[in-house]
Amino acid sequence: MQYVKPERIWLKDPYHPELDEKWVHKKIDEDPSILGLGNLIVKDKERRQPGAGRLDMLLQDPDTYRRYEVEVQLGATDESHIIRTIEYWDIERKRYPQYEHSAVLVAEDVTSRFLNVVSLFNGAIPLIAIQFQALKIGEYTSLVFTTVMDELTRGLVDEDEDTQESVDRAYWIEKKGTKDTVGLGDQLLEMVREFEPDIALNYTKFYIGLSKNGQSNSSIQLRPQKKRLLLGVRLQRSQKTEEHLAEKTDLDFAYNRHRHSYEIKLNKSDIENHGDVLKQLMNSAYERKTHYLFEEIP
Repeated sequence: MQYVKPERIWLKDPYHPELDEKWVHKKIDEDPSILGLGNLIVKDKERRQPGAGRLDMLLQDPDTYRRYEVEVQLGATDESHIIRTIEYWDIERKRYPQYEHSAVLVAEDVTSRFLNVVSLFNGAIPLIAIQFQALKIGEYTSLVFTTVMDELTRGLVDEDEDTQESVDRAYWIEKKGTKDTVGLGDQLLEMVREFEPDIALNYTKFYIGLSKNGQSNSSIQLRPQKKRLLLGVRLQRSQKTEEHLAEKTDLDFAYNRHRHSYEIKLNKSDIENHGDVLKQLMNSAYERKTHYLFEEIP
């Protein structure tokens, strides 16, 4: 393969009038996944804000329904765009509190000053900063987006090892699930024991995790319900993984961005029909691999 060195183009440069902010908007609109935030959909564009101008883009995750208020700017980050990004996020979250919201600033140059300032309140405002580069390769032009600051991920109560309240099997049968759905967890445990023989179930008030030699492990979480069991496996989100699961199985799954895990709704037939896939998913999560190595599944 022949190597070609790309040339970076600054879109705020007057020598590239045809490649303006509207062009960047159009490319994001055509494929929101280029931002690197997942397979989002465009909910609205140029969304009017009462007394505050227009929001460039409102994106939404079709699985979690989380919304992203996106402000795009050419050149280096400046105070006005930072203020607008936060203001639009605040307006939208107050108008639609049933959704979770994230403020997203997309800029050609995310400066160190910007990062220093916004890091002071990133614990209170879920702010994401994405830097993009326009690259010219021959007669072609491409956009590359890089997340340089992600929102602060807060730990959930059920993920805090110090606050876990231990319960027993009867608690999950009587209070949360049924004898049958808790029994599905036993089947999954047997799969885990094929690659970790000494593992056991660890019953807590919020989920059923794993335990080995008295040490808890929450990389795999089971939540029996009345009609099914919800399996959570902590893995980095991957488009190839999701394409494989969608094409090769009929599993009902979604990605929980806050738990950084795939959550799969299971019944007895799901476990019987897709045992190999489920075991590989759990093995990858347990071994803390960065993604699901679906290529190993025949």
